Amino acid sequence: MTDTPTLHRLIPGEVPLSVWRAVYFGDGVTLDPSAEPRVDAAAAAIAAIIGKGEPVYGVNTGFGKLASVRIDAADLKTLQRNIVLSHAAGVGEPLPAPVVRLIMALKLSSLAQGASGVRWETLVHLAACLDRGLIPVIPGQGSVGASGDLAPLAHMTAALMGVGAFLIDGKPVDAALALGESGLQPLELGPKEGLALLNGTQVSTALALAGLFEAERVFQAALITGALSVDAAKGSDGPFDPRIHLLRRHRGQIDVADSLRALLAGSAIRASHLDDHGRVQDPYCLRCQPQVMGAILDLLRQAASTLADEANGVSDNPLVFTDTGEVISGGNFHAEPVAFAADMLALALCEIGSLAERRVAMLVDPALSGLPAFLTPRPGLNSGFMIPQVTAAALVSENKQMAHPASVDSIPTSANQEDHVSMAAHGARRLTAMARNAASVVGIEYLAAAQGIGFHAPLATSAPLAAAIGLLRAEVPPLADDRHFAPDIAAATRMVASGRLAEAIGQDLLPPPVGS
Repeated sequence: MTDTPTLHRLIPGEVPLSVWRAVYFGDGVTLDPSAEPRVDAAAAAIAAIIGKGEPVYGVNTGFGKLASVRIDAADLKTLQRNIVLSHAAGVGEPLPAPVVRLIMALKLSSLAQGASGVRWETLVHLAACLDRGLIPVIPGQGSVGASGDLAPLAHMTAALMGVGAFLIDGKPVDAALALGESGLQPLELGPKEGLALLNGTQVSTALALAGLFEAERVFQAALITGALSVDAAKGSDGPFDPRIHLLRRHRGQIDVADSLRALLAGSAIRASHLDDHGRVQDPYCLRCQPQVMGAILDLLRQAASTLADEANGVSDNPLVFTDTGEVISGGNFHAEPVAFAADMLALALCEIGSLAERRVAMLVDPALSGLPAFLTPRPGLNSGFMIPQVTAAALVSENKQMAHPASVDSIPTSANQEDHVSMAAHGARRLTAMARNAASVVGIEYLAAAQGIGFHAPLATSAPLAAAIGLLRAEVPPLADDRHFAPDIAAATRMVASGRLAEAIGQDLLPPPVGS
């Protein structure tokens, strides 16, 4: 999280990806008051429909397969309370607090667009909980990514009503007690409000955005560690010549080559073998970084575009159109775009780790790198980086298993009324675990490449890469004789996952943040 959180004003439908990124990493939000008239108009449209006695799905009918059942006007509030309590059927470990904050902010933005029929005071209550740090305890499993993320959003809504629990200072607290201690009354739902709060893709979208933001940090770090590995192995920067990449035209490839070239510029190690180097061509893990990492960057950007649209859209159902007074049922709750984006991010994370692990394997092999075996000054007596490479291989294999696309699966629900679903929620939920794995692999490369560059002293690497090594050496000394390795890996991984490594280099040498 940031040390001094900023309060961002949500202008519904116009929130840039940078704001969602900031909210995920700890900033707050406030609703733009200009949204209130739109919200009030939609709530008035719902009231008018109820007054006429017209049947409207989710307002005065049952839900899902029970949509044909009419509900009496006297039972409309009970109907909305019942849908929340009956749908709060999630299981599994609670979602992380940063993800839940993002869910709440996304739901605010969606409802504030005036197409859901909720009252302004309902949005004010949700915003107040978010502002006071009341984070609903939401079990992570139970959504199939269609009809909205019903079960997890029901747990969010139940907490607003005083049922369930909030997470406060990392501990679950009874929801009614937490609301009272924060000076808030439990939310009483009006007509359609339970359905509006439950319907939508905010959980899948928040999880996918979290995966995107974590993947972005790992990606940037992997560009730096990839450049470190090039210098450690006395590789060539010829493959990063801009003329090569302009011929192929892919934007990501061009940008990655630019970054690698800038990161290596001024390296005395590179200068030492410009005219005298026995290796005609470097291994693909060095030479093809622009092609592989560039394709990954293009994928991250495509996913970011999809998720930015989804975050700014309305995925409720049915939707209220105040210009005509109509309420129309559709399928905006179907999270197929999010599922595809999540699958793309899973592929990207898998490949970031896969390429980094191959560079680690290359560095520990003296036949390929020209460095001491397993990067230790005294191989045999010491094992050096032998097992960190094994750890990297294990993590890469684990990510490969998790990268199987979730969007190709579907199980009919609600007595076959909801007969095709996206599986976006768990497709997105795996991403943060995959990002942690990839960050550890890149962290291992960070250690290995810095160790390799040390063997070339007194020749120095470039100024940017020296800054990267300096950051590491402030916490992790070079490896002489074998020592307890896990703390070194943990420290390097924190630098990767926190963004500190990228910050040490400077954003001007790296591709701009996706979605910017």
